[in-house]
Amino acid sequence: MPYVKTRDGTDIYVKDWGTGRPVILTHGWPLNADSWDAQAMALAQAGFRAIAYDRRGFGRSGQPWSGYDYDTLTDDLADVMEATGANTDATIVGFSMGGGEIARYMSRYDGKGVVAAGLISSVVPYMLKTDDNPDGVDEETLAGIGAGIEDDRPAFFKTFLQQFLGVGFITSPVSDEVVDWAWGLAMQAGLHPTLRCAEAFGHTDFRADLAAFRVPTLVVHGTSDKTVPIDATGRAAAKGIAGSQLVEYDGAPHGLTITESERFTNDLLTFLGR
Repeated sequence: MPYVKTRDGTDIYVKDWGTGRPVILTHGWPLNADSWDAQAMALAQAGFRAIAYDRRGFGRSGQPWSGYDYDTLTDDLADVMEATGANTDATIVGFSMGGGEIARYMSRYDGKGVVAAGLISSVVPYMLKTDDNPDGVDEETLAGIGAGIEDDRPAFFKTFLQQFLGVGFITSPVSDEVVDWAWGLAMQAGLHPTLRCAEAFGHTDFRADLAAFRVPTLVVHGTSDKTVPIDATGRAAAKGIAGSQLVEYDGAPHGLTITESERFTNDLLTFLGR
């Protein structure tokens, strides 16, 4: 079943590997489900059922004009879980923008069918810098993302993904080919969905959603994340989610599922086998 049709008729592309207890993986912006391949394969080999899907507007999913707010995106997650039968005894794990769907699912659906959760380099609880969120990202920087995409999307993402993956002038944790691969995933998304989702993850406040986490929750974040600063997100999320487990990767960039793939995969499997 490569596609799930959501309640508003959008086709969502789903990768469903392995059998066993389900682990649903939501990807980051501006990538797609393929960015989870290393973890999905390891999960399937370890006896889990790994389900990763392309967010609407990205990868192989439909690109409707509307629905790029977090309530609708979370309804898509619920529809994927329902259609695949992965709505009981499930673990839901979100990377970067995908963490927002995890948090909103816990509140909007009262965590239905979920036994554990993961927030990885996540935008939760709040990205935007405000008077009561001083460690966030300022509005000017967020606006610059949209402007850069509209001016020259291919060039913008080449530079953006280098920062995303911690590429420096002298050293890099990944090869040039990995950056090119990530760029290819980003360019599969539609322009309109890319812009609207950037607005959504940059401006949606999930602080009120944290109280809805009543399951074991793994929070993983890199201390050198220049894309989603750890103080406003990972550390704040762990502080606001009772009983959560915060694992900080010293010196790791935003894209730690790729740059620290083996370590992160082992940490995820350890958490699932708790």
